[in-house]
Amino acid sequence: MQRLSVVIPIYNEVDNIPHLVPAVTEVLQKTGLDYEVICVDDGSRDGSTERLRHLARERHDLKVVVLRRNYGQTAALAAGFDQATGDVVITLDGDLQNDPHDIPRLLAKLAEGYDLVCGWRQHRQDDGLTRLLPSRVANWLIGQVTGVKLHDYGCTLKAYRRELLRDMHLYGELHRFLPALADMEGARIAEIPVQHHPRRFGRSKYGLGRTLRVLMDLLTIAFMKTFLTRPMHVFGLVGLVFLLLGLGLGTYLAVLKWVWGQSIGQRPLLFLAGLAVTSGLQLFCFGLLAELLMRTYHESQGRPIYRIREVVAGRPHALVD
Repeated sequence: MQRLSVVIPIYNEVDNIPHLVPAVTEVLQKTGLDYEVICVDDGSRDGSTERLRHLARERHDLKVVVLRRNYGQTAALAAGFDQATGDVVITLDGDLQNDPHDIPRLLAKLAEGYDLVCGWRQHRQDDGLTRLLPSRVANWLIGQVTGVKLHDYGCTLKAYRRELLRDMHLYGELHRFLPALADMEGARIAEIPVQHHPRRFGRSKYGLGRTLRVLMDLLTIAFMKTFLTRPMHVFGLVGLVFLLLGLGLGTYLAVLKWVWGQSIGQRPLLFLAGLAVTSGLQLFCFGLLAELLMRTYHESQGRPIYRIREVVAGRPHALVD
């Protein structure tokens, strides 16, 4: 029987937790599948940690992963993925804006042969243009740069096949680019509209301050997608262009000096030729070093980007009334 793992990153959602976990488990029970719910507390300071610990001691289907501090959503998701044992992993936010009733629809789409199914908040319930406009611009820009055209990169509600997650490694704040990372692994990706509800408790952790970070991460993804396994193709090519430019200028100056007898000592082109040759050699060597670093990077990925303080597992099934 297929097993589901639902990963929920939690950060200061103390009022949402009592409603969130029952709502998710109610939907999962109706699927008839074996499941587990993994809540990753990302350094909450509002009492969320204590409330999650209390729930985990009462339930057999809930596991709580408590991180030592606030590492960010990417690390929280990575911790949840590492703890998940299911064949399919579902992710959703802990603020009750994602609707757990969309989970069966994600599973049905995944069963059509896809590796990743993304939710699309077609009718978002966020207030103000300060969130909606930057989000739409970011979705368009990410699609243009990565080639993975989705309406909603920021929707956490997604369904993944377990084998896909084993091939992806999360760093920095790349959680919002998971579809692009999946595409780099050759994943088949689909998108379906999902429901989106207004926030009932607490306040949003997102704002305009994230825009610059998104742009920086987008540059990282663009580089990774094209040159991560072949950095020599970019640095070596640019270095070769500079080297050829410098040699061409040097040849031209040599002809002026030895054929036409002109003085070249005071010509700016002499300095430019020397600079181009030097830069070309440096970039070419940098490309070789980058190739070695990338090989080391791919062969030595054993260090996680988070630290777990404790894992609180639910009661064994035999103890459930």
